[in-house]
Amino acid sequence: MPGIYVFPGGRVDRSDYAEAEAFSIRQDVLAKLKRHCPPRRAHALIWAAIRETWEETGLLIGQPGDIDEANRSPLHTAYAQQGLSPWTEGLDYIARAITPARNPIRFNTRFFLVNGSHAPGKLKHSSELEDIGWRRVSEAISDLDLMNVTRFALTEAMTLWSEGLPTNPERPVARLTTRLQTKLITLE
Repeated sequence: MPGIYVFPGGRVDRSDYAEAEAFSIRQDVLAKLKRHCPPRRAHALIWAAIRETWEETGLLIGQPGDIDEANRSPLHTAYAQQGLSPWTEGLDYIARAITPARNPIRFNTRFFLVNGSHAPGKLKHSSELEDIGWRRVSEAISDLDLMNVTRFALTEAMTLWSEGLPTNPERPVARLTTRLQTKLITLE
């Protein structure tokens, strides 16, 4: 979708299941994800978010430390070169968007939030994104051409960030679905 601003994203690859086994995720995040997927898939979703962010932006979601098997994959090597280890426990599961069954292209997307101070690195352009950069939230919402799902996830992220909600496995996860051109926002 040329000219439209979106978050980095993609799909879970087979390798994400194996990669995710080595890292833990917060129990509240696991509880929220387990409402609609098995634990193994929940871990793979977190790893896929980390991998896709790095592949599309060059940013590593990490913390100082060492990563095992530094040559296992290009992502592992990138962490090792920066003296970082993946910070899987830093991601919070904040929203989900599901396209209707009648759509020819289906999405069942999860959105995660992480403190940007744990995403070091230099932004790099990739073939998947036309214009990459940091934007103020106010600018993104008012000035950029956003998909409705991007606006939804950004608004949810800012609401949660500004409220400083504590980790809570019972917290509802916002969900966006569309039916007959009407946006329905439901809480899982």
